[in-house]
Amino acid sequence: MLPSAQWWLVEPQKTVLLALAFLLPAVFFPRASERLFLRLESLSSRVAARKYLAVILLFLLVIGLRVALLDKLPVPNPGIHDEFSYLLMADTFAHGRVANPPHPLWRSFETFHVFWQPAYASKYPPAQGIVLALGQLLGHPWIGVLLSAAAMAAAIVWMLQAWMPARWAFLAGMLAAAKLCVASYWMNSYWGGAVAAIGGAMVLGAFGRLRRKPSLAVGAVLGLGVAILLNSRPYETLFFCAPVSIAFLVWIFKQAKQPAARRASIRLILLPASAILLLTACSMLYYNARTTGNPFELPYAYAARLYSHAATFVWQTPEPAPHYNNVDLAAFYDQFESKQYDRTWSTVQSVFEEKLRRSTVVFLWPACWLLLPGLLFIYRDARLRLFLYSLLAILLAYALVVWPGPHYLAPATAVIFALLVQAARHLRTMRVYRFPLGAALSRALIFALVLDVWSLAAQRIGDPQGWGGWGLVDRADLQEKLESTPGKHLVLVRYGEGHSVHEEWVYNAADIDSSKVVWARDLPGDVNARLLDYYRDRAVWLVSPDSDRVSLLRPALSGSQPKLRPVQSSPR
Repeated sequence: MLPSAQWWLVEPQKTVLLALAFLLPAVFFPRASERLFLRLESLSSRVAARKYLAVILLFLLVIGLRVALLDKLPVPNPGIHDEFSYLLMADTFAHGRVANPPHPLWRSFETFHVFWQPAYASKYPPAQGIVLALGQLLGHPWIGVLLSAAAMAAAIVWMLQAWMPARWAFLAGMLAAAKLCVASYWMNSYWGGAVAAIGGAMVLGAFGRLRRKPSLAVGAVLGLGVAILLNSRPYETLFFCAPVSIAFLVWIFKQAKQPAARRASIRLILLPASAILLLTACSMLYYNARTTGNPFELPYAYAARLYSHAATFVWQTPEPAPHYNNVDLAAFYDQFESKQYDRTWSTVQSVFEEKLRRSTVVFLWPACWLLLPGLLFIYRDARLRLFLYSLLAILLAYALVVWPGPHYLAPATAVIFALLVQAARHLRTMRVYRFPLGAALSRALIFALVLDVWSLAAQRIGDPQGWGGWGLVDRADLQEKLESTPGKHLVLVRYGEGHSVHEEWVYNAADIDSSKVVWARDLPGDVNARLLDYYRDRAVWLVSPDSDRVSLLRPALSGSQPKLRPVQSSPR
């Protein structure tokens, strides 16, 4: 797998060559090259002009393209802690429950980003879990990822149709689809940002439409978009929605001056949006009460209070470590997490550099440097200033937290690609004497993205950062083998010295006791004794991930099973 830093060092050389390949025809054969490209672009323009068709077509195109690439980029295995936590949530929802009762032997199953009292539940907001649960009901949680990614690209087109010409809105959706829906962890994992990106696109798309012609549907979309944001990225939503809220209040104030417009805005926008948000607030209070026992405490904050003592915001310092029930949790929270940031200037600089690097890899590609001349003119676009304010607001939110996940910026995904396309529009108008050099560079930009994505897919790279694709293949192979082995199984996981805290094997489904395969920590003494007695009817296996060894400790009551070994695989 190609490290992201190395990828960004290599690609600029290719970008220069590609730019020259488009610039030379524009210089030596300007009329012929323009005629050729305009013919190709006219087809896209005709499709984009049929707005609903463009939205549906892009949704289907993303699904078709990603399915066609399954031989190169297969259905991903989970590998990041967060992914397993979201999958637990999905399994809980798919079984018709909001949370699960705590297991009497929960210490054996304790793991990251999951809490056990007063309920067995994930710490994350529920929107991503709902999408994965839909996928699970359709056959596999990744189907939910696929559908949400395709919906994100379609939502970006729908949003921007209210703000710019249809063909440019369609181009923005195409760029987002290529960048985020093929070789990105947003598509090739279970913890990406597509759901929050849909919410952000719905909010701005609804606001762009209500200014022209308020309608009941637009009011409902506005309320639903905010609801999705609050249940996917609640912290970032407060910042992202602040400029939109101010613009909305200004619009309401102007409508209030005209009685007919005031009544229409209240009936068509405020009432449906408020009704949806009231229902959302009640649902969130209920969800909090069922998971944390307190309707006013979010699961994320509750889990942080139980386990984490590292700084969340850049002005904080790590707190004293709480007691952990096993060395693996202590190694992650007390040694890895808390030492990532200590409020020194060196760690502040490191955090900001990491955020810049990761966000650049996720949202941009090396050829984006070609857009610099066009970017200089974006400030002149008064209609898109709300986009700039929303982006700046969420960047401020991102700057204040310690962790560098680029999906924290997900609510502003549509804004990012809208500004890229707007810069391309400015770039396209630039001519040197009679030569259409700006148009040539804008085409090179698009072609460069296609080549980048094709290159990653051809190398079977699900994400340049290594966050998506492979996952824990050995664990997945062992799970599959045990699922096909007669009887029920208990797997004790014993880590060796120097085991990476990022490769956690102990995760279980929502209903642990009904699962064919149960994963537990090897905790010698009374904890293991109670566990083995509780699961006396199961075959007991001991797995050592660091040595790739699996041994049968106790056969099931129905008889002995053959020894198993995980299949060797490349590291993720």
